[in-house]
Amino acid sequence: RRSTLPRRQPQKYQPTKTERMSAVPENANEGCVGPESQMAGKASSCAGCPNQAKCASGKGAEPDPAAEKVKEAFEGVKHTILVLSGKGGVGKSTIASQIAWGLADAKKEVGVLDIDICGPSMPRMMGVENEEVHKSGSGWSPVMAEDNLSVMSVGFMLQNKTDAIIWRGPRKTGLIKQFLTDVDWGAIDYLVVDAPPGTSDEHISIAKLLKKVKIDGAVIVTTPQEVALLDVRKEISFCRKTKIPILGVVENMSSFSCPNCGFKTSIFPPISGGARQMCKEMGVQYLGSVPMDSKLLEACEKGVSFLSTYPGAPAAKYLKRLVKGLIDMSSGSLEKGEQVMEIEDTDVKQKQHAAASQTPKDLLKSLSAQARDLCKIEKGVLASKELQSSVKKVTESLQRAIELLKSAAAAATSSMSED
Repeated sequence: RRSTLPRRQPQKYQPTKTERMSAVPENANEGCVGPESQMAGKASSCAGCPNQAKCASGKGAEPDPAAEKVKEAFEGVKHTILVLSGKGGVGKSTIASQIAWGLADAKKEVGVLDIDICGPSMPRMMGVENEEVHKSGSGWSPVMAEDNLSVMSVGFMLQNKTDAIIWRGPRKTGLIKQFLTDVDWGAIDYLVVDAPPGTSDEHISIAKLLKKVKIDGAVIVTTPQEVALLDVRKEISFCRKTKIPILGVVENMSSFSCPNCGFKTSIFPPISGGARQMCKEMGVQYLGSVPMDSKLLEACEKGVSFLSTYPGAPAAKYLKRLVKGLIDMSSGSLEKGEQVMEIEDTDVKQKQHAAASQTPKDLLKSLSAQARDLCKIEKGVLASKELQSSVKKVTESLQRAIELLKSAAAAATSSMSED
């Protein structure tokens, strides 16, 4: 029996974001797929376009002429670091801002370029939200957050903070091109580029326009859950296709330590092994983890340096090691493949070593003594701070007991397999 439904008409070809060009010609037809697309010069929208023959020949995919101007504008920039993420909401801008603050705290001359056109966060995170950009004969002057820290963002150009930026790809590309060619950075040691999440027009533009500029590499930010890691894998693939070096992956919000008892928990469970396992599978450097820290949020909200304002906060040592590692990698004193860069908690390693060397008898004796302390609570012997300390000690002892039991089980399994 034949269907009476009307036959579906063939759909008009719609280019994906990655197929769009990074600089649409001004005289191009509406719906241009871009000279770098596989359909360049062949798509239905190319009919009658004055650029059709050029695009079909492959000449349209040649490097953007503006790349040479970018090279000239970057003569005073020693190192360029891109901060990327596949998924939004993983704390990319937080990491980017604190990398910049950390480099500035290390007495480096630093610039921050915010190319997240639709959601600029850097003005607030760098404490310059109410400033304006000025233009001189040498180009746009970036806003100074500190004497050695300058910032450029589309956020400075909005008349109202709540104004939405509703732009198509070509207009975004035009602004990014202006940022790269017209901003007078002067002589700086590091330029930290904060890109939006994903692999859209902004990323294609930055990759094409920086073709003739030495990029140290990209720091890719993720969270431990597989939903975020899926998109990070795409970001790694994008970097490889566009020949952007990858410095490594940072796992943000990896865990949370209770400020009262010190108990550590995973807010986002790494079901598939987290960023560390993903890095092994993808063959990229694992730069370590950064725990959730309310003081880090405070620093970003206030627009101050987290490392200098809250040096004793839980996440401070992780970010400090990340900044030091990036400095070492850019100076050549640390190879990209070396595992020295990994941000591991040395205190945890020491505790694990102590737990491994402790006998079950000693561990049970310690637990019994701490349990007796807890029993004194009913009699009002322990004050509030003493109670918190005792609970923390018992929690740590239980964690060591679990590690000890795991080690014993692994040893027994190994012994049985050998027999």
